Formats: sequence, C-alpha cells, structure tokens
Amino acid sequence: MQLLYSFVVRLVRGLLTFIPLSGKTKQFVEGRKHIWNDIKKIPNNKSVIWMHCASLGEYEQGLPVLKSLQAEDPDSFYLVTFFSPSGYHVKKAHQVADLTTYLPWDNRSDIRRFINHLQPAKVLFIKYEFWPNLLRELHKQQVPTYLIAGLFQSSQVFFKPWGGWFRNLLRGFTHIFVQDEESQQLLNKIGITQNTVSGDTRFDRVQQQKEDLSFMKTFVGDRKCIVAGSTWSQDIDVLKEAIDHTPKGWCWLIAPHEINKQQLLNLMGQLPSSAQRYTTAEKHNLPEVPVLVLDTVGLLSSCYQYGHIAYVGGAMGGSGLHNILEPAAAGLPVLVGKNYHQFPEAVDLIKKGGVISISTKTDATKYLNSLMQNPSERGEKGTVNLSYITSKAGATETIIKLLSANA
Repeated sequence: MQLLYSFVVRLVRGLLTFIPLSGKTKQFVEGRKHIWNDIKKIPNNKSVIWMHCASLGEYEQGLPVLKSLQAEDPDSFYLVTFFSPSGYHVKKAHQVADLTTYLPWDNRSDIRRFINHLQPAKVLFIKYEFWPNLLRELHKQQVPTYLIAGLFQSSQVFFKPWGGWFRNLLRGFTHIFVQDEESQQLLNKIGITQNTVSGDTRFDRVQQQKEDLSFMKTFVGDRKCIVAGSTWSQDIDVLKEAIDHTPKGWCWLIAPHEINKQQLLNLMGQLPSSAQRYTTAEKHNLPEVPVLVLDTVGLLSSCYQYGHIAYVGGAMGGSGLHNILEPAAAGLPVLVGKNYHQFPEAVDLIKKGGVISISTKTDATKYLNSLMQNPSERGEKGTVNLSYITSKAGATETIIKLLSANA
C-alpha cells in the first residue's frame, strides 16, 4: 500500500509538470518550487516548532495554539506550512509565524529532505492532515507529532475492516487532541488510546480580539448592517428578494466565498445597480452605498463585529456550511441554509434558538424582516449564540498544558 501510494504521488506530480495549468492548480505547483529556498532562512541555532494546515480554516483553528506556544517559548523558530494556495496567499497567514511556506509533495525523498533540514522539535497537524510518507518519516525520526482539533466519524476509512494501513498512521502520533467524546470513543475502539478530549480551538480563536476596520465604521455609520459571509450563488438566489427590498436604515455587506473575475461579475449582476465592490469603492461614498461586496480575503471575521444580523453561506447548496462561530461570537443572530445537519454547532444553535435555517426566498424575507423589525429578538438570539461560544472555550489551555508537560 505504501509503495502504491508513493507511486501515485510521483505520477500526479509528473503529470502536473507537463500539462498546462491555471488558477489554484498552477499556484499549487509553482509555489512548491520555492520551498527549498524558503527553508534556508531557518537559523541552525533555534529549535523549530512546525504547524501544518490544509488551508486558511485550519490555520485559524490552530492559531490559538501557535500563539500560546510563542508566548510560552519566544526563543523557538515557528514554521507554518500550507497544502492549499487558499491559505498560503492570505497575507495575515504570514504575520504570526517566523516563516510560512508550502508543504512539499508527499514523496519519501522530498519529505526526508525537508525534515532533515528542519530537525523539528515538535510538529502540529490541524484537524484532518494525514500524509502517509510525512507521518512515517516523523515517526521514524522520533519527532514528537500531535494532531490538534481532530474530529473523527465512523464513516472514515480508519474504522473500516480494510483500514489497517490507515490506522497505522494514527499510531504514529505522539498524542491526538480530539474535539468530542464520540471521536475519542472511535479511536479507543481501534486501539488508538494516546488521545485527549480537548474541545475545539475555534471557540478560543473566535473570541480573540478582531482587527479594527475603519472602512466598516464608515460604511455602516448610523445604519444597521446584515453581513452575509462566505456566500455562493445559491445563497444569493434566496437572499436577492430581501436585498432588493431592504428597508431604509439597513445595509448589506456581502462576502463571496470564491473571488475571481467571472464570479464577481455574476454576483454584481444579481445585486442592485447601486452595489459597489470594496476594492473599487470610494471611501467617502461608503455611507450612501446600500450593498458592499467584500472582494478580498482575510477581513470577513473582523467585519461581523460591525453587523447586526448575519447570514452564513454554503448550506443552501452542497458546498458545506461555512463558519458560523465568528458571527455567533460577535453576538449576532445567524441565518443559514437548509443543509446544515453535518455541522454540530449549527445543529446545537438551531435547537437553542440562536440560529435560523431557511430554505426559500420566502423564508429569507420573512425571518430577515422579523429580525430587522425586532431589536429584542435580535438581542435574544445573539445572546444565545455568544453564551454558547463562551461555554465551549478552553481547548487551547488543555492542549498547551499537555504539550508543555511533554516538552
């Protein structure tokens, strides 16, 4: 199995060398050409602590742990690697670690070369990162390796009768921090007992101080704002009627999940002609703009603090519900689409009454109108959401205690 996997990795890498590439795939391939020059910047006299994330969402999840380690051990060198260009190209992802680069291809020669150069003191993987050659080499070199915020389900290959090779990957972790007891029970059943239920570090992350955004202060002004975050075309389809009939004194900030030229053109075509894009709007005109499209990455999480109602996209179609914890932590009532059942926090908060699920344009107009007209209802639902976030905090402290004990 190991040989077959390594052969496939090399085959894919070879194919991508010869075929024309564009967009994220091109960034994925081209970015990895700079890895070896990047890691030359790592000083030989410092201990290296390495955090690897698939993309931006996992980076945000691991960030509270990374910052706590930095505060505890400021003399070490902190490296962050990404698998996806979506995380690597966000500027703020380069502002915390000493170096941010890509993860090499998961073939044995590149991985061995990478680890031999780094000689890491410890490695943190966030949530779902299980690269076989990388994990095997770290285990072989006896590098302390941890999984942070792991989340396991019985449908995963680790828990299937034929999943022995994959289960061996989990045995290579020094310790696994999982989000819930169900994950722990699943691991224990297959003999992976080096685990702790720590909770989800996202609850710590969303409570950390947000960036002060002067453009949002100007845009919202004396109005009230609906922040529609991480939206797809299916989300705009159900929101369009409500957007077109927004009452005076309210405005919309819309942050599309995918930002490229064609999709932005399509989005602007669905919105009122007075809508403007953040990157081209004139700041002095912002108080008069009814709909502002946030056509840049990395600011959405800080925008919710200026909102009064939130809609979070992804669950109206099949792409998956995006982060509802950020608006919940801002004390906002939250609306989501109909396909939320695979997201525990959405299920919890819908039951508690802080989040509303909608399916149609009629639902969107009905519930948004109710929330806009009733400040007490907004306040009640926002309080439910904020209390939920506060009650779930503390995962980072649990993780840091054990990491420190094993140092």
